[in-house]
Amino acid sequence: MTIGEDAILRRAEELDALDAILPFDRRDQLAALLTDDDVATLKHLAQEGMGENTLRALASDLGYLEAWCRLATGDPLPWPAPEALLLKFVAHHLWDPVKRAEDPAHGMPAAVEAGLRAERRIRAPGPHAPGTVRRRLTSWSILTRWRGLTSAFGAPPLKSALRLAVRASARPRQRKSRKAVTGSVLAKLLETCASDRLVDVLDRALLLTAFASGGRRRSEVAGLRVGDLVDEEPVRADPADKNSPSLPCLSLHLGHTKTTTSDDSEHVLLIGRPVSALKHCLAEAAIKEGPIFRRIDQWGNVDRRALTPQSVNLILKRRCKQAGLDAALFSAHGLRSGYLTEAANRGVSLPEAMQQSLHKSVTQAASYYNNAERKNGRAARLIV
Repeated sequence: MTIGEDAILRRAEELDALDAILPFDRRDQLAALLTDDDVATLKHLAQEGMGENTLRALASDLGYLEAWCRLATGDPLPWPAPEALLLKFVAHHLWDPVKRAEDPAHGMPAAVEAGLRAERRIRAPGPHAPGTVRRRLTSWSILTRWRGLTSAFGAPPLKSALRLAVRASARPRQRKSRKAVTGSVLAKLLETCASDRLVDVLDRALLLTAFASGGRRRSEVAGLRVGDLVDEEPVRADPADKNSPSLPCLSLHLGHTKTTTSDDSEHVLLIGRPVSALKHCLAEAAIKEGPIFRRIDQWGNVDRRALTPQSVNLILKRRCKQAGLDAALFSAHGLRSGYLTEAANRGVSLPEAMQQSLHKSVTQAASYYNNAERKNGRAARLIV
């Protein structure tokens, strides 16, 4: 074994300590791309309690930056990055498609693009999404600060170049899920997992829990543990009717989410069918502690480890395909947008819906909510 191969193997073994955060199938690839200092930084951030989602994004962005820099410059990613390298990153990722048609040398060089595509780091044609570029620059800046270094990320030339490049790239913002998983779509997905097979029992509980708890993010669904469930007193199906049947109620403690601060801990309620499905899942899988949603193999064996966030997305897409829907139009985020869309369709007020979805931004929540309200309202029906 060469010295280089030995270093890669050692880094891969160190990344094993982060297997709950980093995708295991990319461990060897990351070990080959990242330096010893990179791995040490990620481990430090994990020990400091940085959120799993944030750390996962940092690791992914760092791997991309290392790969891009080697292809674009022939050298490893420098720390701190010089201003010229930051400007090169913007120029390679945000460019004018019209100008590119006239001048093939405009934007990312063909050799760099081919290398990144060969490593499956870029797939879509055209310039990168501005949000992705900003996020990677932010990750780059965070990792630079954690090394105790200063950088040019706040320099006026970079801000100006980024602003102009975003305008020139003219890429429309894409929703995380092109279609929302509304109540009618959810019903079709649930029909595909109506049997008593353990995998169907688990998927049914996962879909109902993710939707009914306010459209939880896939990382929050994957991270749910038995200890997060607290039984509450049964509630009435219709709070205004004393004779209405009682329904089971669970409090779902989510801990730290994407929008909470380090001192906050959020919880939401599950009522009725999702509670029954969740408890049935735990009983059938004999899960008494640890992660709730786990992988089940073809022989019905239950894994000890939690599903990854990506697995939640794949489960949704698989069920879409089985339901005869175009899986390419849906992602796990469709459960989140679908919850708010369904709330609007059923006349639930936006503030009440946000109490369950835990959106902090009214503007963001309303972007889903308003689309449904407009279709149901009178403003567009003045002349029909």
